[in-house]
Amino acid sequence: MHPTPVSGSGTVGAMAVVVDVQLNTVIADLDETLRELLRAELQRRGFEGVEIAFDAPSKEWSSKLTRPTVDLFLYDLREAVERAESSPTERRGNGQALVTPPPLHLELTYAVTAWTKAVEDEHRLLSQVLAILYSYPRLPVNGRPEDSRFGDVDTSVGRPREEKADFWTSVGGQYKASIDFAANVTVESGQTYVRGPEVRTQTVRTRILDGPAGTISEMHRVGGTIRDADGEPIADAWVALPDSGQWTATDRAGRFRFERVQPGEHRVMARTISGGEAEATLTVPGERVDVVVGAKRRGSARK
Repeated sequence: MHPTPVSGSGTVGAMAVVVDVQLNTVIADLDETLRELLRAELQRRGFEGVEIAFDAPSKEWSSKLTRPTVDLFLYDLREAVERAESSPTERRGNGQALVTPPPLHLELTYAVTAWTKAVEDEHRLLSQVLAILYSYPRLPVNGRPEDSRFGDVDTSVGRPREEKADFWTSVGGQYKASIDFAANVTVESGQTYVRGPEVRTQTVRTRILDGPAGTISEMHRVGGTIRDADGEPIADAWVALPDSGQWTATDRAGRFRFERVQPGEHRVMARTISGGEAEATLTVPGERVDVVVGAKRRGSARK
């Protein structure tokens, strides 16, 4: 005799995409921070009246200079692959999950040159600029790195992205000694995936194919989550229904699921890889059960 499914029911979640592009002036803000930093540090060392520019150092541009100038030309902008993140950020509340794609990490590379009438003065100015940039592995605002408007922005002074002879040919300028300065910035995504209430229970009614009419039994698919005291999901935790002999494990998001659970109250026991334990009560059919490991009190079903 084989059971034959008669009908089923469940709670189905929905997915929506919300795009809210925030105002982003990160490159302009980075330029302004570099201008403030170089002006302040150069004045401290006696380099008065130095202009800070961000133009392409072409022959036409340089021919119009009338005062000492430090030029920071942004010639390369690309993804910082070594800093790339693959995991989205997930926030939960009000029965929904908000999933945001990981931020985009970019590396911006500037060609830094000094321009004066005398070569000796030019070398002095370029040397001081090199010392300033090398001294700030993080960009400050008003001379205080902890006030950085970008958060964590690592910088470096290093090798150019390309042969500098080709660089000067492409910008229409005459070959000149330059410093390559790179800064890493982060661009947050304006896209959010809004996931509605997840499927937590499913009821399947079955009957025996050649059994008496009206003989129907209900079996349920139920699930929940395992989290720590800070609300973070716990992956690979062992979860069991000891009274019925069923067990499973949580996925990366801390979710677990049991198949063919009979109606009634069931004890849910959870144990993490680190040895943390917790217990809750699952009512079938009913709402989800979220078990908290490491809380002050033993976890219980949340309705």
